[in-house]
Formats: sequence, structure tokens, C-alpha cells
Amino acid sequence: MGNNYVLGIWDGHDAGAALLKGEEIVFAINEERLSRRKLEVGFPHLAIRACLDFAGLKPPDIKAIAASTTDPAKTLTRIFPNLKEEYYLIRRRKQPPRSLDAFKKTFKYRFTELAPNVISRRLSLSWMEDRLREMGFSRYLFEWVDHHKAHAVAAFCSGFPECLAITLDGVGDGCCGSLWSFRNEKLSLIKSLPASRSLGIFFEHVTNLMNMRELEDEGKVMALANYAYPIADEENPLMSVIKTKDLDIVTPYSSTAMFREMKKIIWSYPSEQFAAMAQRVLEKCVLDLVAAALAKTGHRKIAAAGGVFSNIKMNMKLAAQQEVENIYVFPHMGDGGLAIGAAMLMNHDRYGISRYKLQSLALGPSFTTEEVWTALQGRNVAESAAIKDVSSEIPASAFISSEAHQNGDLLFRRIDSAPETAARLILAGEIILWFQGRMEIGPRSLGNRSILARPDDSNIKDRLNLLLKKRVWYQPFCPSILAEDAPSLLHTEGLNLGDNPFMTMAFRVRDEEMKKMAGVINIDGTCRPQFVGDEQPLYRDLLKQIKIILGYGVLLNTSFNIHGEPVVCTPKEALDMLQRTGIRYLVIEDVLVENMKAD
Repeated sequence: MGNNYVLGIWDGHDAGAALLKGEEIVFAINEERLSRRKLEVGFPHLAIRACLDFAGLKPPDIKAIAASTTDPAKTLTRIFPNLKEEYYLIRRRKQPPRSLDAFKKTFKYRFTELAPNVISRRLSLSWMEDRLREMGFSRYLFEWVDHHKAHAVAAFCSGFPECLAITLDGVGDGCCGSLWSFRNEKLSLIKSLPASRSLGIFFEHVTNLMNMRELEDEGKVMALANYAYPIADEENPLMSVIKTKDLDIVTPYSSTAMFREMKKIIWSYPSEQFAAMAQRVLEKCVLDLVAAALAKTGHRKIAAAGGVFSNIKMNMKLAAQQEVENIYVFPHMGDGGLAIGAAMLMNHDRYGISRYKLQSLALGPSFTTEEVWTALQGRNVAESAAIKDVSSEIPASAFISSEAHQNGDLLFRRIDSAPETAARLILAGEIILWFQGRMEIGPRSLGNRSILARPDDSNIKDRLNLLLKKRVWYQPFCPSILAEDAPSLLHTEGLNLGDNPFMTMAFRVRDEEMKKMAGVINIDGTCRPQFVGDEQPLYRDLLKQIKIILGYGVLLNTSFNIHGEPVVCTPKEALDMLQRTGIRYLVIEDVLVENMKAD
């Protein structure tokens, strides 16, 4: 039993686990969704257990395990986890600065640039085997996977017969990126890009200098950049900090000297201008690097991964380049996707699998209506009749009436059609919590764990920010769009929407449709859409219900979480969040819950 399963593990930033069998990603989850600490670090005990439980397996059933990254810095944090924990607390602003932080920062950047060696590999292997043994794994084949090759397997999911696979992030296994040729079902390395000249670290410095959280708030920098006046490249002082030349990234500075130089530059510019200058440097460097790589390989298609490719504006500009025929961005592009990548590479090496149809990211746990009902009833017991089951009192087609049926904090009932009920609430101007099916993997909520609202009302967007998300005013929300409606709303000419359906790229909204998208567009007229097809029948039905009234199938869709917390995973967490916020309605499977304390 279980001989064809491959377990992938990632124990660093945004730790997680993934379980593969053949060409199927059976289950994947990041540890944060279970530990409830955003972007959790460390060995993913809970995620591994969730993978096994979903498949009905025990640890000895797994015969193939893969993990990623054995550089000295990663190895050191495995052996001394307090180092990792301290950095986590500082990075997330949970711990105030201390006198030695500057020294530690310098040490961190220089030490993380070191490549793996015999000692670091052996120590990491010994540490990993101890953790696996503690969980009950035995008699398995284990494989360490290079950090950037684990990112490069994005090519396996692209559907392209051949392509350039490019990875760019901060640092991992002594590199900040890599270029690969994917042909004949194999990845061939063209060039590794040294960690000492990292575009990811460059943008991390930008984020840090703007008093934001590195590895987390880079999207805010990208959004703020839209509010600056344009500056010509020759007048942009950041252009001299880092650039590309052919297939190389070049800079006259070490990673720490780069930070000091950029600190001098930011002193002379307002934040939005500094953000725009940095965004332009990143775009130009990546566009030039990709153009050189395509010219060298003869490829016209790109598969991209690594944290740098979370920059959707850069991705949009890449897609618009004449030499680029198609671009696919792996939807879990950051390090949180390394567990999947590690498992894919071992699956390739052991079983010859090099193709995956990643049509849905709903790869996590699901919960039955009975489990939802149990969670509700459990609250009833715990809170001394604070919840009343009114399902027998209200017709399935009706809304809950607070006048007739209020009793305690929550009211709940079964409904015949979750999409129809949700659509009616949304069209009436409500913001709703939407919990359906299996939880998504990755940084985006895609219609399974989502907060939903009308797309055409900027006042609703502002209310959502005040009530719940607490996002900076310049950071836009995103739309979910019926795939067939997208061309009439967005400029999609020459683009295959199926390449990037999961909010991995920006698109320009058509001028005549701006009002319809008022709540989901950036100031520059772009948005980051999800395209919904037949692979999500329930969510698609909701969008169709919206289309009946609005004339197009679009919703404001943001992640089902309170600011600073992971996306909710379980019914209990969904109910907790409902009661902690000013949101009134939760549609959870085929149950409608109303928070009677909502404003």
C-alpha cells in the first residue's frame, strides 16, 4: 500500500507538505493553515500528518520522500531552530529591534549566500531523518532536491511541450535564480545565478527600507509604485545598483552594501517615488534577462517560479514582449511551493512523471455538512444556547429575518442553493464569507475560502478594508471572472487565459468597463483576475447568478482571513472569524449563518 506515493517536504519560510501519486497532486497544504501562524517556519509536522490522513496512509506506507535546500544557512536553522524563530518574530514585527540586529542582519545576508557542501548536506540529512523517524517513517527512499530546480518544475505544470524555465527569488542553495531548458520531458540547466547578486534581495531591501515586512509586503511596494510620477531610466539612481548583462545579474555592491546604498537614495525621495523606481529596475532587469535567455535557447514560451514572480505587473510586461509567445507562472511561486516541487522532481526521477494538469488549486482538506453542523452545535453547547437551529422554521428560498428569528449571536439554517443565496446577498450589497469544498493551496483564495462582494462599488471595497482586511488604502482587491466574460472586460488579445487563471498576472481593464470593475481595479486601470471555468462548478454557478443581474460574471474576491492571520481552514475557524468581525453572513457548504451582532 502506498508504494506509488511521493511525499514532498519544505521546512523553511512558509513550510508545508505535498503528497503525489502518478500524475496527480493528491493533497498539499502549508503549515500555517494548521498551526495558525502566518507563513510558519520549521518542520511541517501538522502538514505531513494532514497529507497522510487525507489518503488514509500511515508513515511506513510512504516509500519515497523528497525535501529541498541544504545550504549552510538552512542547515544551521535546522540544528538551532531558535535562530529561525527569532528571525520570524523580527520579520513579522512581533519582536522589537535590538542592539545586535544590525550585526545579525549582515551575518544573515552573507551566510545565506553560501552554497551547499558535504558537511551541510550530511547534517541536514541527519536532522531530517531524526524528524521523520520521530513521526514513524521507516524504510523509505529519501532525496534532497536543489532549491531552484524545485522551483523550475513549474515547467511540468505549464502544458508547454518545451519552454524556458526561469526561477528568481531571494536566495536558496547559494543561488538567487536559474535558467533551464525544458525539452523532451527533461530540465537541462543553462545557468545558475549567484546569490550575491539577487533581484529578490534587492526588492526585499526596498520593502524593508519602506518599513514594511520583507517576504510578505512586496505586493504593497508594487501597488504604491502606481502613485508616482514616471522617471526616465537615466534619471533613476537605482538603475546603477543592480542590472543584467546577457545571462548575468550584475551589481557593484555586496548584499549588505546594496542596502546601505539604497538607504542613501531613499532619503531623497518620497515613498511612492522610491517604490516606482525599484519596480522599474526589477521589470527592466527581468525583461532583459528573459530576452537574452530566449535568444540563446530559441524558446518562445516561459515557465516561471520563485518569489520574484509574485510581481504581477512585471509578469504582465513579460507577457507583452514580442519574443514571448506564452508565459506560465506557477501559482504557488514562492518557497511555500517547494514541497510540491521537491515531490515532483522525485516523482520524475523514480517514476518518470513530468506532466501535471493543475486545473484546480483546491488541494487541501474539505468538510462535510455534518461536520459543519457539528461545529455549530458544539458552539451551542459551549455558549449556553447562544446559537439556535432555525432550519425548520424558515423556507429554503427565504433570507433569515432578524425580526422574526433572532436568538443569541448566530442563526443558521440549511439552504437549497448556496450560489443562489450568496448571489442575492451580494447583489443586495452584503459582504459575505464563502466556505466551500477543499481549501486552496497557495497565497490566493480562489473561490473556496473567500470573502466576496460586488465588484462595481468602491464604497464596499472601503467598508471591507475598515471592517476586516485593514489593507493600506492603495492596495486593490481582485476579481473572480467567468472565463468567457474576461475578453469583453479585459485586454486579453494574444494571451491564453488558461496559462494564468489563478491571479498570477495583471491585466488591463477596458476603458468602457471601468465602472463595472470599480471595486477591483488599481489606479492604473489594471487588475489581478482569477478566471473561472468548468473546473469549479459551484463557484461558477455563483458567478452565473451574479451575471443574470449585472450582465457579467464578476465578483470582488479576497482571502478569507483577518489581517495578519492565515486563511481559515476549518468550520470552527470560519465561525470564529464571523463572530470576531462586522461581517453578517457566512455561506458554509449548504448552511447559511447570520451573525446577529454585525452592524
